[in-house]
Amino acid sequence: MSDNPSFVLKSILDAEIQQKPVPEIEANEILVEVKKTGICGTDVHFLVHGSVGDFIVEKPMVLGHESAGVVSKVGPGVTNVKVGDRVAMEPAATCRKCEACKEGRYQICPDIICAATPPTDGTLTRYYRLPSDLAYPLPPSLSLEDGALMEPLSVAVHAVSKLGALRSNQSVAVFGCGPVGLLCMAVAKALGASRVIAVDIIPDRLEFAKTYAATDTFLPPSIDKGESGVTFSIRNAQAMKEKLSITEHGSRAIDLVLDASGAEVAIQTGIRIAKSGGTFVQVGIGNRDITIDMFAVLCKELVLRGSFRYGPGDYSLAIALVASGKVDVKSLVSHRFPFTQACEAFEITRNGKSPDGKGVIKVMISGPDVDINEV
Repeated sequence: MSDNPSFVLKSILDAEIQQKPVPEIEANEILVEVKKTGICGTDVHFLVHGSVGDFIVEKPMVLGHESAGVVSKVGPGVTNVKVGDRVAMEPAATCRKCEACKEGRYQICPDIICAATPPTDGTLTRYYRLPSDLAYPLPPSLSLEDGALMEPLSVAVHAVSKLGALRSNQSVAVFGCGPVGLLCMAVAKALGASRVIAVDIIPDRLEFAKTYAATDTFLPPSIDKGESGVTFSIRNAQAMKEKLSITEHGSRAIDLVLDASGAEVAIQTGIRIAKSGGTFVQVGIGNRDITIDMFAVLCKELVLRGSFRYGPGDYSLAIALVASGKVDVKSLVSHRFPFTQACEAFEITRNGKSPDGKGVIKVMISGPDVDINEV
């Protein structure tokens, strides 16, 4: 096999399809023929800025990490999957030996190798090499598109279930109605949240969130001319409390706040509306250094947690939630493109809408020579 077209980021705002060598696999690895890949915000950030935080693109890199495909080849030590199996791909291999890995927190392994995180190539390619235990067989009821969406759904599972420790009948507020924010809402609803509040600055996104998983929505007011972010967040939090009857204690209090936007004022507002003794989980990536009300964190004894990718059990729970019908991922796919139009797919994701004016939620790119309607 030598035909391995790949979508390569050459430099900022410069990407093209190139031929790459087909990877050689080792004893406990598999070769997956990638069929479906969703575009993530970090992919777009690498394209536009050439970096995300400390991860800087210094040489050409294949983009993509939200993928599913069909097993094309297996190493002699592989027993959990076979050629022809449809699998969701967890795109991050770890050392399995460090303290973090042994503690069951492999997502913070210092030697983790993640698809489309410099300098490692991603999954927007025909063939991708993967440790076999990071391939999750898909139930017959799940499509390959569903399988690709197990990656962002696992991010949500990790944030809501594992780090947020959400329990049935608790209340949740989610800032940011992009794919990860929406999936956080869906996971919260599936796990029995009594109230799921969606917050965003785009009305159309709030409308979708209300039909998707949210019980309540909140559209923040505009920032006044010359108003600081801190002052606005105080006003915004008060407006949110008044409109939605949010209290500091009791049944109208917010047990868990998740920020999937990365916006500083959203984080500031989220900390102000969280209940005393509540939990705040940061999921979205934004500015590195921000101002927060540490006095509120202290006096309310808030638990602040950062959420980084996913860990043991998150993919399995994600698949189970979709297979059981408790989480819908199909309605998130707003646009589909063939592999040959990957540049166009990234362009509309970057713009937030397609030329016909339709808003973007999740853009799906089919693998090389795969029909976009083959879901």
